[in-house]
Amino acid sequence: METAQSTQQAAPGAFAAFARFVLCGGGVGLASSFAVASLGSWIPWVLANALITVGSTLLSTELHARFTFGAGGRATWRQHAQSAGSAAAAYAVTCMAMLLLQQLVATPGAVLEQVVYLSASAVAGAARFAVLRLVVFARNRSQATATVRTAHALSPASPVHATVARASAPAGPAALCRAA
Repeated sequence: METAQSTQQAAPGAFAAFARFVLCGGGVGLASSFAVASLGSWIPWVLANALITVGSTLLSTELHARFTFGAGGRATWRQHAQSAGSAAAAYAVTCMAMLLLQQLVATPGAVLEQVVYLSASAVAGAARFAVLRLVVFARNRSQATATVRTAHALSPASPVHATVARASAPAGPAALCRAA
C-alpha cells in the first residue's frame, strides 16, 4: 500500500503548474527554433518546421504529463492527440493574428510583427494551458487522487475508512465467503 502512495505525485497548484508550463513550453520552443534553423539548412524549411513541430509537441506533452501537471507518468496517446489539437488551435490563432495584421497594415515593421505575434502567442498559450490543465490532464489528477485516497482508506491504520471502502466495493461470491 505504501508504494501506491509514494508513486503518486501531488498535483501542483495553478500558479506552480503555470510556471512549469511556461518553463517547459518556453524551453522546448527555444530549442525548437534553433532546431528548425539548423535542420532548415539541410532540407526545405517547411518540412523542417513540420518535423520539429511534431517532435516538440510530443516532447512538450511528455514534459507536461510528467512535470507540469503532476500526472506522474507518461502521457497516453489520447493526451498526445488532445495536446496536438490544442497546439494546432494555438497555431491557428497566431496565423490568424498575423493575417489580420497584414490586412490592417500594408507594410508592418518587424517590431510590430513581433508584438502582434508574441501577443497572440501569449493569449493562445494561456488558453492552451487552461485546456491542458482542465481537460487533457484533469482525468489523471482525479484518478491519482482517488488512488491515493483508496490506498489510504485501505491502510490498517484507519479501520473506519477501510470498512467504508470495502463496503462500497461490489462483493463477489469469493469475498462473501471469506467475510462469513
